[in-house]
Amino acid sequence: MMKTRLTSAALRGIFPAIPTPVTGDDRIDEAAARAQMALILRGGASGVVPLGGTGEYGALRQDERVRMVRICAEAADGRIPVVAGVLDPGYYDALAAGQAFADAGADALMVLTPYYTTPTQQGIRDYFMRLADEAPLPILIYEIPYRTRVAIAPAVLHELSRHPNIVGMKACNTDMYHFLQVQAGIDATFAVLSGEDTLFPVQMAAGAKGGIVVTASALPRTWRRLYEACAAGRTQDALRLHRALIPLLDLAFAETNPGPLKSVLDLVGIDAPRVLQPLVAPAPALREKLRAEMAQLLQEEAAP
Repeated sequence: MMKTRLTSAALRGIFPAIPTPVTGDDRIDEAAARAQMALILRGGASGVVPLGGTGEYGALRQDERVRMVRICAEAADGRIPVVAGVLDPGYYDALAAGQAFADAGADALMVLTPYYTTPTQQGIRDYFMRLADEAPLPILIYEIPYRTRVAIAPAVLHELSRHPNIVGMKACNTDMYHFLQVQAGIDATFAVLSGEDTLFPVQMAAGAKGGIVVTASALPRTWRRLYEACAAGRTQDALRLHRALIPLLDLAFAETNPGPLKSVLDLVGIDAPRVLQPLVAPAPALREKLRAEMAQLLQEEAAP
């Protein structure tokens, strides 16, 4: 059966950015990956994002990246879109990865701003325009300047938003004025998703349509409730729900993501704490604090 091509209208709600569970030989733990997908589907997620930074893209072999997309697509079975991260710094590698992920069943590609070369704004614009012309799937721009060392100018994002194959973006720029400038000029066919767990309700209030959220991998129902409060304009409820998550967020990002989160996912039935080099397991004290916080929030999530 032919898939319906993903549009910005589908970019609403919570899209968990999921860790990649691996075994001792650095291969994907398929049983754990399927358990992760089952949790996300039960929790009411609107989509799923494998292979972002949370998915340790740069540390995985390409064949394992493709395998992860295939597992997610099989588990999703058309119920939610699979948006595969593409974090290659070079054009041809990014294009080849996108084709491989399309063949594996992805619905869209989340493509990182080219990094290391520190391109000009013209270079960034041309890169995404060309990729959008040639990519086999719709594209979400992944803007995260604290990792790539270059921010995309709002005017460039405005122009890119008008390309028919660029349907949205993951906004990880923590400069809220930049976010407001972007929102002021994007096309109606383009959806901005919050990319920061820590800023989610603020970015929603400023025009985001949902979020690509790391900690939703463990707490999908909690994040769904938070999204629904934001989408309904219940700002005080949303802020109250988010404030309850702040201790968890402080711990989950106290060391490089996804190490802390992976270390406690056994609490939700995903026992695959191993991280890939150059990451290391989080400090035991951090893990125990995060474990206690997660346990408390899981009790609250299970409440009617």
